[in-house]
Amino acid sequence: MILDADIPVIVCVPARNEAALLPRLLAAITKQAVDGNGLHLCLYLDDCRDGSLAMLEGMRAALPFGLTLSRGPMDTEPNAGAARRTALAMGLERLAGGKGLLFSTDADSMPHRDWIAAGRRALQEADVVSGRILRLDAARDPRQCRIERYYDRLHHYRRLVDPVPWEARDTHHFGGGANIAVHASAYRAIGGFLPLPSGEDARFLDDAARAGFRVRRDGAMVVDTSSRRDGRAAGGLADVLRALDQGELPSMADPRGSAWQWRAQAAARRSFVMIDQIDVRMTLGRSLGLTADHVLGVARDCPNGEAFAMRIVPAPMRQDVMVSLAAAEDILRELESQWCEVAA
Repeated sequence: MILDADIPVIVCVPARNEAALLPRLLAAITKQAVDGNGLHLCLYLDDCRDGSLAMLEGMRAALPFGLTLSRGPMDTEPNAGAARRTALAMGLERLAGGKGLLFSTDADSMPHRDWIAAGRRALQEADVVSGRILRLDAARDPRQCRIERYYDRLHHYRRLVDPVPWEARDTHHFGGGANIAVHASAYRAIGGFLPLPSGEDARFLDDAARAGFRVRRDGAMVVDTSSRRDGRAAGGLADVLRALDQGELPSMADPRGSAWQWRAQAAARRSFVMIDQIDVRMTLGRSLGLTADHVLGVARDCPNGEAFAMRIVPAPMRQDVMVSLAAAEDILRELESQWCEVAA
């Protein structure tokens, strides 16, 4: 897909009492190499009581891009999904039903200078892009760094087992709302971010894949974010870092469950183009514990192989089996070794 050079780009950001950090975000967006592509920033001020609105109004005239501000109701409970959904709705309203690219980030984050350029390139290959998120002062959180390295390795293993043509060569595991880009048409079709207190970003990416959209995790699209412990919503990174500070030992789902699921999804993806053949349906159904008729019924409701692979494969039996981080690393190392032996 070749994107028109003049297709509008809308950056959508929810903010809750971030007056101290918003100038830094605006400076980072100002530095984007946008080449006149209609860059516009939509900021949703969620129960802000710190003078954010007055500060932003005072800065508006000096900004080299358009700015839309919306102030939400006061005295509301933090809800990351609802705030992000509202920010993206502002972007959709700005596009008035037309084409455009929606970029999502957070008020405590700083997109790299080529963030929009990298996102535009990635959106030529995919419908949704999840970029890499780097934590400022990450060195002070070695255990969290170790967890992130593990999940990066796990995602690389996924793409060895189940490769897709739209995935980035420099891929990663993360799927955070601080760094997501999406075609406006795809966002509308997916239904947007759900108003969940937390985890709205991971759910959005999962919903996109289940709908058959191409989700790309691209390490070239980078945002720096804070390592603060006073997060704005429960269940976010701040909570994770505080738990690690207090000595909580991380536990991970047994990666053998994920490995089984990804192998099954690869088989389902291959089967989709031959799903009219009864022997193909029976073989796939036996591997998943399903009847051939059930397989066909699901396939008929799917627009493509991606949607079929995401919907037909059940959660792995090991999904609820939790192991220590060290044990998960050892199991993944064995899985990688086995894959190398098969590939050789």
